[in-house]
Amino acid sequence: MTEKLVMNRVMNLDDSTPRSTRSVASSLKDEVRDLSPAYFAMVMATGIVSIAGHLLGMRLVAIPLFWLNIAAYVVLWVLSILRLSLYPRQFLSDLIDHQRGPGFFTVVAASCILGSQFLLISGSLRLAVILWIVGIILWVGLTYTIFAAFTIKENKPPLDEGISGAWLLAVVATQSIAVLSALIASHWQQPFRLETNFFALSMWLWGGMLYIWMISLIFYRYTFFKFSPGDLSPPYWINMGAMAISTLGGALLIINAPDAPFLRSLLPFLKGFTVFYWATGTWWIPMLAVLGAWRYVYQRFPLRYDPLYWGAVFPLGMYTVGTFRMAQAMELDFLYFIPRCFVYIALLAWLAAFAGLLFRLGGGLLGFVHKRGRLAV
Repeated sequence: MTEKLVMNRVMNLDDSTPRSTRSVASSLKDEVRDLSPAYFAMVMATGIVSIAGHLLGMRLVAIPLFWLNIAAYVVLWVLSILRLSLYPRQFLSDLIDHQRGPGFFTVVAASCILGSQFLLISGSLRLAVILWIVGIILWVGLTYTIFAAFTIKENKPPLDEGISGAWLLAVVATQSIAVLSALIASHWQQPFRLETNFFALSMWLWGGMLYIWMISLIFYRYTFFKFSPGDLSPPYWINMGAMAISTLGGALLIINAPDAPFLRSLLPFLKGFTVFYWATGTWWIPMLAVLGAWRYVYQRFPLRYDPLYWGAVFPLGMYTVGTFRMAQAMELDFLYFIPRCFVYIALLAWLAAFAGLLFRLGGGLLGFVHKRGRLAV
């Protein structure tokens, strides 16, 4: 049985189906086949902007984005399962690809950030725990599948073609588990509270070590290989976002310290590394802004919607939340002005990305209507 016949049966199509309907199905199949593994970054970005709004008392931002994020998460899971079912070869090829493979880690971070939303905004501990477990299972499977494949595959790209800021999504995924673990631990009784805090600490430390490994290679690629505008893809903002979520994880561990003796003994270390992460993320912001200006203004690189742009929105929202929580945990009141300003930058970036998505969907719909009109004629 040919793939075309299988697809037609899945879509309930046969030779008697009108050409316009077949055209819609064909477009849908193309979208499913080419779905970016990093599309769950939309859930990451929407979720963290929603949480930022919640922490800063902006309920008109937090609540609608929360419900929108639930819908986006479900839709993306449906599309991903369809892609795996209908195009397993392309799906698995992306999984072991040095450029596209790390994008799969967005599903881990998306699950944990949505879980954080359920816990903080709706107070649903049960759903938060379910998403936490989903995130852990996905993290284990993806970590040891992707990095094992990168290690043993025979044909590997050179460093300047194989590595990008998207690799740091593995750090973000790891730290997202640490963050949700710390949040859940504060709602559980002993001894589970103690054990979950230890797990959160372990993931936080591992995420930090992974960042050091990866950012060394990325910075080396930056400075010793030719750099074109096309190389500066939006996931390079994850350079900052990975540090922002590490800051958030450290701040939550500091807040949880009274409930865990081993965290109390590590307080100087936790505070020092949390500020270290925050300072590193802050350093990246002007650097990335300069590189962005070089790309879009000086080099006049076209600005078109790309699902990867959600990976640039997420760090802005995460820097807002991470700075807020660090100021809260360490009583650094003079830093509160940063999240109060940055939340609007993150919200504007989210609106721009969402407008781009709507424009793309609208353009596709108009294209279909135009094509259907021509078929009718």
